[in-house]
Amino acid sequence: MITCYLKYIIDPYKLKEFEHYGKLWIPLVEKFGGQHHCYFLPAEGANNVALALFTFPSLADYEQYRERSFQDEACVAAFKYAEETRCILSYERSFFRPVLNA
Repeated sequence: MITCYLKYIIDPYKLKEFEHYGKLWIPLVEKFGGQHHCYFLPAEGANNVALALFTFPSLADYEQYRERSFQDEACVAAFKYAEETRCILSYERSFFRPVLNA
C-alpha cells in the first residue's frame, strides 16, 4: 500500500475554486482504484496551504492511474479547471507507506 501526500500552495482568494477542484478529484481517484482520504483546506494558521491524501494498493497502481488520468476526459477537464482558475500556485507530492501492527 502506498499513500500519496499532496501539499498545495493555493491562492487564498480562490479557496472556493480549489474546493471545487478537490471535489472533482475525489471520485476520479476512486474511479481508477484508489481510496481518497480527503482534501484538507486551511482553517487556522497559514491560509494558503491545503493537503490531499489518497492511497493505492501499490506504487505501480498509482503510476497506472497517473498515466490513465492524462487520457481520461474528466481528469483532463479537472486539470484544465485548475489551470484556468489558477487556484493552485504550486504543489509537492510525496509517498508514504503505513506502519501496521501485524
